[in-house]
Amino acid sequence: MFFKGSRYEHVPEHTFTDPSGRVIRYKTARFIPDTPAFIGHRVVDGERLDHLAWQHYRDPERFWRIGDANRALWPPDLLQEAAILLIPPSEG
Repeated sequence: MFFKGSRYEHVPEHTFTDPSGRVIRYKTARFIPDTPAFIGHRVVDGERLDHLAWQHYRDPERFWRIGDANRALWPPDLLQEAAILLIPPSEG
Protein backbone atom coordinates (compact mmCIF):
# COMPACT_ATOMS: atom_id res chain seq x y z
CA MET A 1 0.00 0.00 0.00
CA PHE A 2 2.82 2.42 0.88
CA PHE A 3 6.20 2.58 -0.83
CA LYS A 4 9.44 1.47 0.85
CA GLY A 5 10.73 4.37 2.91
CA SER A 6 7.28 5.87 3.46
CA ARG A 7 6.61 7.25 6.93
CA TYR A 8 3.60 4.89 7.04
CA GLU A 9 5.52 1.77 5.97
CA HIS A 10 5.79 0.37 9.52
CA VAL A 11 2.46 1.64 10.89
CA PRO A 12 0.26 -1.35 11.79
CA GLU A 13 -2.65 -2.14 9.51
CA HIS A 14 -6.09 -3.19 10.73
CA THR A 15 -9.32 -4.29 9.08
CA PHE A 16 -12.94 -3.49 9.68
CA THR A 17 -15.87 -5.44 8.28
CA ASP A 18 -18.92 -3.29 7.62
CA PRO A 19 -22.51 -4.59 7.99
CA SER A 20 -22.63 -5.61 4.32
CA GLY A 21 -19.55 -7.81 4.76
CA ARG A 22 -17.13 -5.53 2.94
CA VAL A 23 -13.64 -5.63 4.48
CA ILE A 24 -11.97 -2.24 4.84
CA ARG A 25 -8.21 -2.08 5.44
CA TYR A 26 -6.73 0.93 7.19
CA LYS A 27 -3.61 2.12 8.97
CA THR A 28 -3.69 2.94 12.66
CA ALA A 29 -2.54 6.33 13.96
CA ARG A 30 1.07 7.24 13.31
CA PHE A 31 2.75 8.80 16.31
CA ILE A 32 5.84 10.93 15.73
CA PRO A 33 8.81 8.84 16.85
CA ASP A 34 11.89 10.20 18.58
CA THR A 35 14.08 11.31 15.70
CA PRO A 36 17.59 12.35 16.77
CA ALA A 37 19.33 14.97 14.68
CA PHE A 38 22.91 16.22 14.76
CA ILE A 39 22.81 18.93 12.08
CA GLY A 40 21.06 22.30 12.21
CA HIS A 41 19.81 24.42 9.32
CA ARG A 42 18.88 28.13 9.56
CA VAL A 43 15.74 28.82 7.53
CA VAL A 44 15.84 31.62 4.97
CA ASP A 45 12.80 33.21 3.38
CA GLY A 46 11.17 31.10 0.68
CA GLU A 47 12.63 27.73 1.65
CA ARG A 48 10.50 24.59 1.52
CA LEU A 49 10.93 21.27 3.30
CA ASP A 50 11.03 19.29 0.07
CA HIS A 51 13.92 21.46 -1.12
CA LEU A 52 15.75 20.93 2.18
CA ALA A 53 15.16 17.18 1.92
CA TRP A 54 16.67 17.24 -1.57
CA GLN A 55 19.64 19.27 -0.33
CA HIS A 56 20.36 16.92 2.60
CA TYR A 57 19.07 13.53 1.36
CA ARG A 58 18.81 13.86 -2.43
CA ASP A 59 15.17 12.79 -2.02
CA PRO A 60 12.45 15.46 -1.72
CA GLU A 61 9.90 12.90 -0.49
CA ARG A 62 11.87 12.46 2.77
CA PHE A 63 10.80 15.92 3.97
CA TRP A 64 8.82 14.20 6.70
CA ARG A 65 12.09 13.15 8.44
CA ILE A 66 12.79 16.83 9.05
CA GLY A 67 9.22 17.33 10.30
CA ASP A 68 9.58 14.38 12.71
CA ALA A 69 12.89 15.63 14.12
CA ASN A 70 11.30 19.01 14.80
CA ARG A 71 8.06 17.51 16.20
CA ALA A 72 5.88 19.19 13.56
CA LEU A 73 2.61 17.91 12.18
CA TRP A 74 2.23 20.70 9.61
CA PRO A 75 5.39 21.45 7.55
CA PRO A 76 4.77 25.21 7.07
CA ASP A 77 4.97 25.63 10.86
CA LEU A 78 8.71 24.94 10.60
CA LEU A 79 9.55 27.51 7.97
CA GLN A 80 9.72 30.68 10.05
CA GLU A 81 12.59 32.79 8.75
CA ALA A 82 15.78 32.46 10.88
CA ALA A 83 14.46 29.41 12.76
CA ILE A 84 16.96 26.59 13.27
CA LEU A 85 15.68 23.26 11.98
CA LEU A 86 17.12 19.97 13.14
CA ILE A 87 18.15 17.76 10.21
CA PRO A 88 18.21 14.04 11.09
CA PRO A 89 19.93 11.28 9.13
CA SER A 90 17.91 10.07 6.14
CA GLU A 91 17.31 6.70 7.82
CA GLY A 92 16.48 6.15 11.42
